Amino acid sequence: MKFGYTILYVEDVPKTIAFYEQAFGFVRRFVHEAGDFGELDTGATSLAFASLRLMVELGKNPQRASADAPSFEIAFTTPDVAAALQRAVDAGARLVQAPEQMPWGQTVAYVADINGALVELCTPMGA
Repeated sequence: MKFGYTILYVEDVPKTIAFYEQAFGFVRRFVHEAGDFGELDTGATSLAFASLRLMVELGKNPQRASADAPSFEIAFTTPDVAAALQRAVDAGARLVQAPEQMPWGQTVAYVADINGALVELCTPMGA
């Protein structure tokens, strides 16, 4: 078994892909011509987005993400959390938590993406 990708359900896939490119520096791997599915190249595991509309068409009952009442978070590692946080906020992310040094040595900050998903920005473990 290999972890292939995570799919977030969003209102507007192309707009979300563009946001993640600008806010976090990822490169788009694929966006379907209908605009209902897209993937970013994020390393070994892809981050993908599917439209809420498509999920309803497929018989699902998708819920919108909420950074204020999260049921998940995605995390991106970086050696410079403060710079990554500023880039994300400049691109339209909402600050949830400023950088903080954790007892186990990581620096961690949180933003909400343009869809309300909670995104952790952190130094790699053991850094």
